[in-house]
Amino acid sequence: MTAPAAQQPPAHPILAEIVRSGFVEGHHRGSLVTLAADGTVDLALGDVTTPVFPRSSTKPVQAAAVLRAGLDLSGERLALAAASHSGERFHLELVEKMLAEHGLAESDLRCPPDLPLDRAEADAHLAAGGTRTRVAMNCSGKHTAMLAACKINGWSTDDYLAPGHPLQRLVAGTVADLGGEPVAHTGVDGCGAPLMAVSLTALARTFRSLARAGDGTPEGRVAAAMRAHPEYVAGTRRHDTWVMRDVPGAVAKMGAEAVQAVALPDGRALAFKVDDGSVRALAPVLARALAVLGVTGPVLDRLADSPLLGGGVRVGEIRAAF
Repeated sequence: MTAPAAQQPPAHPILAEIVRSGFVEGHHRGSLVTLAADGTVDLALGDVTTPVFPRSSTKPVQAAAVLRAGLDLSGERLALAAASHSGERFHLELVEKMLAEHGLAESDLRCPPDLPLDRAEADAHLAAGGTRTRVAMNCSGKHTAMLAACKINGWSTDDYLAPGHPLQRLVAGTVADLGGEPVAHTGVDGCGAPLMAVSLTALARTFRSLARAGDGTPEGRVAAAMRAHPEYVAGTRRHDTWVMRDVPGAVAKMGAEAVQAVALPDGRALAFKVDDGSVRALAPVLARALAVLGVTGPVLDRLADSPLLGGGVRVGEIRAAF
């Protein structure tokens, strides 16, 4: 007797489409959730309850955890602890300064050597004779803050990325606390740090918790630093920076594999993931999601403008499809 075929889950809806010369040549599917100001689910596209890896969208939570561990960070330094920085000169200089302030060296970092995340910065770095370094890796601010938290607590630094390390147990607890959902699975992120899987709904609730946190709380301090210094969270040419500059009180953070979360101070929030991990779809999907959330302003047009080129000229676009 032949065993029945495994039932495939239904395909997620199309979040974006690729239009070239007036012809739709492809699609990006995914899942998206928005929360109303009272925290209830306002819109759910696709499966928003099955756990996903939020990737670097978790970084503000990791930054809150190092504050819960007693590390005293504020301003640009705290924003950089929550960052996937572009590797611009001001990012690298502050990472180097933070390492020195806490008696650390680049060799203490366990993130892998890399080039700057921003293509223009990477090209300039190579043209100047630069090589892959741990400081240039986009997670170096987070790793520096983690190491500093270990030092002030007397925790070991060689294994600070181990899931059972006191710091990483604190991070896991903070993830569950802010999202209101237990961690479903623990993996390894691209930088080597533990990565906790939660649903998109929990991720949206996490950012809602950050955006509404009281002044002086670890979460409120992280949100305040991100709002005040968004260029340290991302970079001068990045969409998280644009959102936090142009949308009053917004807290925004993207993650690899095309994850995005945003929350507003009144409690409205969103989170989504593009199934194929294509980061090129993030900005136009984010523009539409923010509009659904009730956000207005020129930042939506800036995000939505995602051209396709042919022969060096614009012949199409990637656009939201919901």
